[in-house]
Parts: sequence; structure tokens; C-alpha cells
Amino acid sequence: MGAGHDHGGPPPGAGGTAAAAYRSRLRIALGITLGVLVTQIVGGLLADSLALLADAGHMATDALGLGMALLAIHFANRPATERRTFGFARAEILAALANCVLLLGVGGFILYESIERFIDPAPTDGGLTLVFGAIGLAANSVSLALLLRGQKESINVRGAFLEVLADALGSLAVLVSAAVVLWTGWLPADPIASLVIGAMIVPRTLRLAREALDVLLESAPRDVDLAEVREHILAVDGVNDLHDLHVWTITSGMPVLSAHVVVSPEVLDSVGQERVLHDLQCCLGDHFDVEHCTFQLEPRGHAAHEAKLCH
Repeated sequence: MGAGHDHGGPPPGAGGTAAAAYRSRLRIALGITLGVLVTQIVGGLLADSLALLADAGHMATDALGLGMALLAIHFANRPATERRTFGFARAEILAALANCVLLLGVGGFILYESIERFIDPAPTDGGLTLVFGAIGLAANSVSLALLLRGQKESINVRGAFLEVLADALGSLAVLVSAAVVLWTGWLPADPIASLVIGAMIVPRTLRLAREALDVLLESAPRDVDLAEVREHILAVDGVNDLHDLHVWTITSGMPVLSAHVVVSPEVLDSVGQERVLHDLQCCLGDHFDVEHCTFQLEPRGHAAHEAKLCH
């Protein structure tokens, strides 16, 4: 007696992921990042500035992270197959998680090197550090503007955005430390700025990792209240009960819902089923922005005959 239904358009993967619309902006941001990376390495070596080299090291992880994000978008938007019915949409989440692991390693290294330099300060050319830090901040500001909108729609783009944001803050820390060294000669300002950069990397990385793990563990999206979803479904005319309600995310912009819906006997004909399914789909799409929904309509008592695996 069950019935599946989907008014949600093409299946996930068919229309492209949320990050796909920002592929060209990610490419531009990657080009900017690579340019600044080379500039800051040269500047850090010339000025003997750990803060500038730390920022360059973070730029290197940014470049790798942006590259992984672009590669993930390429795979995530390949068409689904008989074997991979959702395609490679999860590639973006895996890229975000890999980016987190990379950032944690870099953040830990920067913190370690900062403490070493703080114990044994080395001379730093504040003037050169100031110039190269300003170049980095200007370039990062452009990349931030390019990715600002996309980070709200895709965890993959958000990972790239947070990379660039930390770089911008890092460049600002470099500028402050360079100014202090230039005007006061206080050398510990340079490793202190490096400590600030490292401290900024770790917390935001852990937050991003938690988001990625939530998707991989098929947790309900944070903006979807299951109790409210249940309430809306039960409010549809002809619906008596529901069970096996599941909501999860394939990748950013691809929430999926499935449920077994117990309906009244009078709506079990084809006309009644179509009406109930249409109302359910409109309810979920309008109130919760979950378009890809699958419902099994069944009469009361049907759940007792289902395999235990379904519960």
C-alpha cells in the first residue's frame, strides 16, 4: 500500500551543488592567493619576519584548500550513476574535512614556532614586514569580497572563505607587529603576532570540522526543527500519523527528507494519494526549504508488518 513521491525536481547532483555557482570566484581567489604566497615568502626571508612567514605558511594552506575545494566541486557535479546514486556530492564535504586536518597541523606548527621565537627573539626588518603585510591584507580583502556570498550557501565555499578571512586577520596582525617593531624596536611583537595567527586558525577549524562531520554522520540540518516538521506533516488533511522520519544533508544546498506517513482509509485511492502527496511536498518546500522529499503513504497498522530494519 506504500507510495513514493517526489515533486522536488531533479535528484541531488542533477542540478549542481551550491558551490558550483562560485567556481570562477574560487579560481580568482586561488590566483590571488598564489601571488601573495610568493610575495610573502620573499618578504619574510628578506625581513626575517616569523609573522610574515607564518602568514605565508597559512597562505600555502589556503592555496591547497582552495585547490581542493575546486577539485571537489568538479567531482561533486559529475552526474549520478547506477552505483553512486547521489554522484560524488559528498566530495565537497570530504574536501572541507581534509582542509580542517591540514589547518590544524599548520596552526599547531605556527604556535610552536611562535613560542620558540618568543623565547629567543630574532631581529626583524619592520619596514619590509609592513610593506608585505599590507600587500597581503589588500589581496585578501579582494578574495573575501569574492567569496562573501557563497560562504552562506556552501560549506565547501565557507571553508575557503574562512581560510582567506584568517589570512586577512593574520595580515592585520603582521601589520601591527611590524609597526611596533619599527617604532619601538620591541622584537617580541613579531612572535606574538604569530601566536595570534595560530590561535585564530584552531577554533574556526574545529567549528568547520564539526559541520562537516555532522553532514557525514547524516545529522539533521541545524536550520530544520524535526519537531516542527512532524507538526506540519501531521497537520495535512488526511494524515493520521507518521514514523521513520529522517532529514539529512547530502552536501550544502541538498537537504533530503523521507518519512512513512499513515493516512486515513478514504485517501488511499489514487486521487487522495496525489492530493496528500502534493500537500506534503508544498508544506515541506514552503516552510523548510526541503525540496527533495520521499513519502511512503500507508494505512494504519502497516508499520507492524515492516521489516525491523526499517525502525
